[in-house]
Amino acid sequence: MEETFNIVSETERLVIKPLKKADYNNWLHEFESRYPSQHRHDQGKMDMSDCTLEWFHRLVDKHQELALQDIAYVFGVFRKDDGKHLGMVDFSTLARDDFQWGRVGYSIHNQYWRNGYGKESVKEALNIAFKYLNFHRIEAHINIANQPSSKLAESVGMEYECTRKGFIYEFGQWTDNLVYFKNSNECC
Repeated sequence: MEETFNIVSETERLVIKPLKKADYNNWLHEFESRYPSQHRHDQGKMDMSDCTLEWFHRLVDKHQELALQDIAYVFGVFRKDDGKHLGMVDFSTLARDDFQWGRVGYSIHNQYWRNGYGKESVKEALNIAFKYLNFHRIEAHINIANQPSSKLAESVGMEYECTRKGFIYEFGQWTDNLVYFKNSNECC
C-alpha cells in the first residue's frame, strides 16, 4: 500500500509523524525496552514476539487506511536528537458534519516518563488535530483512577467537562471515565 497520510510536525525536542515501515527496528526496540508496569494503567513490558516485520508492515498499512478513511490518525512520537521512538498519540473521529468531533489517546513508553515528552507531544498533536485534521472539538476519555493522564490533559489546556458512568469497558468491567475537552477556538 502506498503511504499517503504524512502529516509531520516538530517541536523543540520531538518529531510527531505517522509510522513508516522503516521505523520497525526503532519501534520494536523501544517497546522491548519498557520497564515493568508502574501502575494499573501502564502496560509496562509487553510480549512483542508476534510483532514481526511483516506484522508491523501490515500495521503501518492499516494506519494509512484508517487515516484515509477519516476513522483514526495514529502518530509516532520520536525524539529529534537521536530519533528514538518515545510513544504514540492518536485521534479517532467521533463525528463530522456539524460536529467535527474527535477523541485523543496518548502513551509514552515508561522508560521516558517524567521528561515532559507526554505534554510536549499531546500539545503539538492537538495543534495537528485542529490545523490539519479539521477537528473542532477533541475529547480525552480517562479512567477516573488514572491521575497521571488527567494531569497531562490539564497541563495541555484541556478542560474537565464531566464524568461518564460505565463509559468504557476495561479491566473486565464497564468503568467510569473523566471527559476532558478542548475546542479549536481555544488552541493554536
